[in-house]
Amino acid sequence: MSLSVNGSDQSALLLQEFIKGNETFQETYFKKHETQLLNLVRNGQTPRALFIGCSDSRVIPDLIVQTRPGDLFVVRNVGNFVAPYKPDEDFHSTAAAIEYAVGVLEVSEIIICGHSHCGAIEALYKSSCDTSMIHTAKWLTLGEKAKAMALIALGTDAPREELLRTTERLSIVTQIENLLTYPYVKKLADEEKLFIHGWYYDIETGAIEYYDPDTYEFRPLSELAE
Repeated sequence: MSLSVNGSDQSALLLQEFIKGNETFQETYFKKHETQLLNLVRNGQTPRALFIGCSDSRVIPDLIVQTRPGDLFVVRNVGNFVAPYKPDEDFHSTAAAIEYAVGVLEVSEIIICGHSHCGAIEALYKSSCDTSMIHTAKWLTLGEKAKAMALIALGTDAPREELLRTTERLSIVTQIENLLTYPYVKKLADEEKLFIHGWYYDIETGAIEYYDPDTYEFRPLSELAE
């Protein structure tokens, strides 16, 4: 196996940007918040929520809700999907994060946050997939239920963008259903010791909607403050 340290000229320029960015971080943000950040080192983390979001580079959890270091325990994956509970000893990254957040960190909230213009959801509507991407193809099947629901609700002749936006929202609901297959999550949720939220982030406006299970609708997050 070979590893390139210096890389191409383009790679070197990018690394220089990262290096400069880290230096700026140390000189500004870290210095300004040094007491708080060192407290997190000494006392450990006590995040209030597990945030399950998409790996999309345009969706940055701490940025869109303006949280501080230590507030969110974050797991990001393609499509902000949650695979159903499977009690085996295989490798389950998202499941491990859920287990750790609930069992060790004892978070009181779990947020599953989808977003507009999601590439994972768009891929569900493509007629062909690169067969060499076996892990991606398997992972995307976690969005198929939402796609089927959207097609039933809107019909196959619905405008593509409307289908995509609807599927993105319905996927959040189906991922919550998958989350509730985890016995320890379901138990704490039933006891009202753990609260589960479905959010939809609009990357064109910066606004967030939340899923209201009583009305089966996504509503402006700002309404929760009223």
